[in-house]
Amino acid sequence: MKDKAIALLKELTDAHSVPGYEDEVRAIFADELENVGGDLDSDNQGSVYLEHGSGPRVMIAGHMDEVGFRVQHITPNGFLKFVAVGGWWTHNLLSQRVTVLTKSGEKILGVISSTPPHFLSPEKRNRVLGLSELFIDIGAESDTEVKKVFGIRLGDPIAPSTEFTAMNKDGHYMAKAFDNRVGMACAIQAAQILVREAGHPNTLIAAGTVQEEVGLRGAKSLANKAKPDIAIILEGPPADDTPGFNPSESQGKLGGGVQIRLHDPSAIMNPRLADLAIETAEAEGINHQVTVRSSGGTDAGSFSMANTGIPCVVLGVSSRYIHSHNAIINIEDYLCMVELAVALVKRIDQSTADELVRYL
Repeated sequence: MKDKAIALLKELTDAHSVPGYEDEVRAIFADELENVGGDLDSDNQGSVYLEHGSGPRVMIAGHMDEVGFRVQHITPNGFLKFVAVGGWWTHNLLSQRVTVLTKSGEKILGVISSTPPHFLSPEKRNRVLGLSELFIDIGAESDTEVKKVFGIRLGDPIAPSTEFTAMNKDGHYMAKAFDNRVGMACAIQAAQILVREAGHPNTLIAAGTVQEEVGLRGAKSLANKAKPDIAIILEGPPADDTPGFNPSESQGKLGGGVQIRLHDPSAIMNPRLADLAIETAEAEGINHQVTVRSSGGTDAGSFSMANTGIPCVVLGVSSRYIHSHNAIINIEDYLCMVELAVALVKRIDQSTADELVRYL
């Protein structure tokens, strides 16, 4: 499974898939699962899912989108001004490559730039520039060239341009968009294992949501369409094992195994489902780390409040430097997430599902 995981993560992270334009990742999801068994479907926003089996409806879901940008303005001399789609820290942006996806499907390479520091006052040179002070250089010389030759229009989506790369440290990989292509890869591989090999005492719903990075939007419509009874959210949360953190307090260490998140500002995870996830990891000998977060959020924020309330838990692969052009994961943590997702789904039969929401 490891070799397949690496190939799938490369294909997914290399894809161009910012909020509202998740087509490339959706196509990979459909291609991987169309012949597995079950039924593929989507909602009106573009979230996609595979449904297989019968019994309580258990969803495993990642989000297909990545943080990116859109073209806001084309200057008379051919530069692109842009707006962020999702959360960016502008420290990470200057001199980074991006690709603009045109309506025709062509990808135009550019670089994020600003006024050179040589021409800035000491005050401006020593502060973080605002996004409105940056621009993208695609090598054009006029707005006419941008529109007529390059085919770029206002609103075109822009994604980081970075290749999936194996690092010298065995098992470590660098790429953009591990938030959340690790979740999408896990949804795909776990579904393949559960449908083809392991079996499951429930209706499995393997899903990819849209527009998570701009307010957990896709999960809202997908919950209404797919109507899961339980949601296992698969994520690529930030690691906390780099300089500046207290190592004794780290809950997201590379090589520490799959994260099991109990709490963040977007959602309080169902305690019984969280306990079941921890118990399953312990019983199966799956390397894991338990997290309680004071910041951030996931699609659990929408799923947990949808319909009459959906019990949620979040599984994650610790990822250094998310929301940047170059994030880093340990592939062993990813394999632990797949293993736990499969084992947890296998344990959720009707009686188990009923107990998660029995309050009277």
